[in-house]
This record gives sequence, C-alpha cells and structure tokens, in this order.
Amino acid sequence: MRLFRLAKILSIASRYGLDEMILEHEPSGRLAALSRALHFWRRFDTPPAVRLRQALESLGPIFVKFGQVLSTRRDLLRTDIADELAKLQDRVPPFSSELALAQIANAYGRPASEVFAEFDATPVASASIAQVHFARLRPEDGGHEVAVKVLRPAMHGVIANDLALLETLAGVLEKVWSDGKRLKPREVVGEFAKYLYDELDLMREAANCSQLRRNFSGSRLLQVPEVYWDQCTTTVMVMERMRGIPISQTEALIAAGIDLPALSRAGVEIFFTQVFRDGFFHADMHPGNIFIAVDPVHHGSYIALDFGIVGTLTDADKNYLAQNFLAFFQRDYKRVATAHIEAGWAPANTRADEFEAAIRAVCEPIFDRPLHEISFGRVLLRLFQTSRRFNVEIQPQLVMLQKTLLNIEGLGRQLDPNLDLWKTAKPFLERWMSEQIGRHAFRLGIQQEAPYWARTLPQLPRLVHQALAQPKAADLTPLLAELTRMQRRQGRLLALISALLAALLAALLASQYL
Repeated sequence: MRLFRLAKILSIASRYGLDEMILEHEPSGRLAALSRALHFWRRFDTPPAVRLRQALESLGPIFVKFGQVLSTRRDLLRTDIADELAKLQDRVPPFSSELALAQIANAYGRPASEVFAEFDATPVASASIAQVHFARLRPEDGGHEVAVKVLRPAMHGVIANDLALLETLAGVLEKVWSDGKRLKPREVVGEFAKYLYDELDLMREAANCSQLRRNFSGSRLLQVPEVYWDQCTTTVMVMERMRGIPISQTEALIAAGIDLPALSRAGVEIFFTQVFRDGFFHADMHPGNIFIAVDPVHHGSYIALDFGIVGTLTDADKNYLAQNFLAFFQRDYKRVATAHIEAGWAPANTRADEFEAAIRAVCEPIFDRPLHEISFGRVLLRLFQTSRRFNVEIQPQLVMLQKTLLNIEGLGRQLDPNLDLWKTAKPFLERWMSEQIGRHAFRLGIQQEAPYWARTLPQLPRLVHQALAQPKAADLTPLLAELTRMQRRQGRLLALISALLAALLAALLASQYL
C-alpha cells in the first residue's frame, strides 16, 4: 500500500514539477540538471507556488493539513509559496451517513437511536479527520441539544503511511538543502505528526475542550462547549451545541449589534490570556472554528470550536516569550538579542550588538502603525532571514504559536483594520510580568515549594548518617562541611518561611476583622 502511495506521490510531483522546486536547492546543481534532462518535454505556465498548492490538494487532506502548518514556517519558504499555502482549505466531502451510524454503533455497542433521542444523519460540517452531526440526548441523560463529532473510518492506516512518506521527504530535504539541518524539517514533521495523532483520539480532544472551558470558567470573553463525558469515546465526541454567527460574517455581526473594534481587542486579550496565563492555547483559530454569540446573556462573546489541536508552553517558554514581547514593545532590541543568546537559540559567540542592529532594522518600521499597514507575515519573513544570517535555531515547539499568531492577524484585519496590537497587548503583558516577579509570585512560589521543603528537611539527619556510615574510602570532611552548611541554610530558610507565613496569616486575620 505504501509503495502504491509513493508511486502516486511521485507521479503528482512530476506532473506539477515539484522535483525542480526541491532540487534547485541542491548545492552541486547536478540533480536538478539530471531531472530537467529526464523531463525535457515538460513546460509549466503557472508559478511554482501555485503548482505546489495544487499538488498538495491533489494528494489529499493529510497533505493539505501539512501545507497549512507549513505555511506558518516562513523561515523554510519563500514569501510567494507561504502566501499560496495559506490559501489551502480543508475542503473534504463528508462520508456517508451509513458509515457515520456504523461508527457510532461500533463505539457504543448499540445503534444511535438507542443513544440519542434525535439524531440528524446529515452532517453539518466535514473536515479531514471527522465530521459533525446535530442530535439530542435522551431525557434520562438530560435531553440536551448536542453536537456529535464522528471520526472518519480507517484514518490510522492512511495517516501512518502519509506521515512515513513525509518523514522520508524531510530527510531528503535535510541532505539537499543547505539550510536543512538548521531548520529541522524532520522535527517539523514530528511536531505535525504528534498533533495529527492527537486529533485521532477524540477523548483527548474532549479533554482539551474541558480544560479550556475550565480555564475560562466565568469569563465573559470566551465560551467553550460543555463535554458530555458519558457519551464520549475515542471515535465519538459529544458536546454542547453552540449557537452563534461565524466570525467571518462581518455584515451579519454588525446587523446583530456587535462592536467589531471591541471584539478585535477581546480576541487579542483571549489569545494572550491563553498563552501567558495558562500556557494552554487553542492552536487552530481559523474563522471556521470561531463563532460570536448574539443571545442576550452572552452577546458579543467568542465561541471556540474544534479542539483537536492545542498548544502548550512551559514556564520557561512563557517567560522567554513575555520578555521578548515586552522588549519589542519597549523597543529594547538589545534585550531581544541577549535573550536569544542566553536561551541558546543563537550561538554563544554571536555579537549581540550586530544581532541587535539587525533586529532593529526589521522591527523599527512597524511601530506606531495600525494593523492594516503591518504584515506579520513579512515581519516574520525578515526575522527568519535575520535568523538565518546569525544561525539562530528555529524552535519546533513554537510552530503552533506562530500559526496561531498569523490566525490572530487575519481575524484582527477582518474585524478592525485600525487595531493597534501593540497598545492592546502591552498592558496585559506588563501586568502578567509584574505578577510573575512581584509579591503574588513570591507567595505562590512558597506555596508550591512548601511540600518539597517539608519532605526534604526531615531527611537531612538520615542523609548525614548514611554519609558517615559509608566505608572510609576518602576524606569526608568536605562532604560533611557541605551537609552542615546546607542544614544550617535550610534551617534559616525554614525559619524565615515560618515567619513570613505567620505574618501573612496575621494580615489575613486582621483584614477579616477590619
């Protein structure tokens, strides 16, 4: 099966001239000359970028989805190719209602008519991984109106084969492309594979949905559907049916009385809250997955759908990104340069002053300008060109964040072309940073570390005894001295913590009686 798939890929690549686009980066030029000689009859009138998009569409939904992800990696692509890949849409015909009902019966061990009081066999949405039907739960299960997401049949085998071929192609790119090793195409494919396999497990998507809903519990900015866990399996996900207007229908939003500039600012706040407060963000925020509520209770709030792809960031990632964002907003390009070097993203021998000057040349022209005059795509492209010059390593774990940033740009342009992204985001980031280094952060750190200290401090006498009981193979004086210093230091630290906690408790009690 894989050989047949490979033969089809090679046939389509030849038809659209993709071999020329790849081999032109081979340093010696011999392979490109050989390819032209073997395909002497080919003549192409359409630009290479258009041919690449057409080839991916011909190869099917997995390659379309990979092209969508790849469009965010403007460090790997020319501007025209990245712009063309951004046009890729996940247009996939729905599979038959009979197959959907069979998937449901297989998941529950009983037909859909016994699980749902009502089930609409006509899908309302269809994508490469799954499709969605509307239904109603039985009265004993609450009788709620629900959306039922059903996984496409036999997806695991198709995806495994296509990913194996993508990994092979990435390995070839590393060998024939001079920038291949630095830009890590195999790691990009690996990240894509991880997210794709995550999408195949609808229980994981349900957990993502539940986590995002909990993160924004009580928020007036974002609504997330409730998950009905009793009806969820790895191939069927059942969640609350949400009603709203697709964010792409701006005329309908205006007619419904939605304030578009306020909506665009709320979108920026939602994004930065997910990234920097939670380190957990919706990473597929294209217009098809975002609705706007128009009911009286939630009027003007965002509705998020489709949680198959989420991004996560570590505390180190969040701090690094926040420092860079704030440095950009404050035009502190020296701090941006040194942060890259200190994080190991740029070689240790990089001259910070030269790196600072290069970053300034990219970023200075975009400040104090409205969003409609700024293209993040072009800014990212110039930053990536700068990164190539200074041998900066692109971090694969941030690919989804880059993709989401470009989605935010598109939504912002659509809703309010005059949105000043910098002024909207800067106060939020400054507040977040103050929380990370202020009294709140200190108190939180004590609360988080207290259990570890409580476990470790009583163990010190035993550790000293074990050290003394060891056979005398060397002079243990330095070790004992170090253990003694550690015990004294931790004793002083415990006393300080006790005093601080006592003071904090006293302050809380006093505030209750005042």
